[in-house]
Amino acid sequence: MEKKFVRETRCFKISRVFPPDVNNHETLFGGKLMSYIDDIASISASKLSRATAVTASIDSVDFLHPIRPTESVGLESFVTWTGRTSMEVFVKVITENLKTGERKIAATSFLTFVGLGDDERPVPVPQIIPETEEEMKLFETAPIRAEMRKHRREESKKFAQFLVAKYPWE
Repeated sequence: MEKKFVRETRCFKISRVFPPDVNNHETLFGGKLMSYIDDIASISASKLSRATAVTASIDSVDFLHPIRPTESVGLESFVTWTGRTSMEVFVKVITENLKTGERKIAATSFLTFVGLGDDERPVPVPQIIPETEEEMKLFETAPIRAEMRKHRREESKKFAQFLVAKYPWE
């Protein structure tokens, strides 16, 4: 089985927060941040799989601090764990006050991706090798998150059976 180091999947993105990016509270729209998160996480997943990486689930997004126009928003992503064809990607969102230089973790997120081959079927992905303390902690705790994802997915499938697919005017 092929193996790759976490560092081979690491990606960075830094953006300025502009007026059209904020809501009526003068903080970055959550949806805008989620778009940034999904974008960068997909790159990390593709770097590991060297295949088309599709989002299987956004497992969690925890907004810890508001992001303001006086700050830059930096995202760091990397693959933390792999299954046979799936990958867990962690995204850390760091803000920096552009006047004071103060930085803080503004959000964290876990996403699951699946690598697809040219036939659009899942392909095996390399195993991941953590090296740093942060990477090892995320790797060690990944099986717990994987079990929670599996349970949540099963519950979502059951729940979906009760949902109506008709439009309200039908």
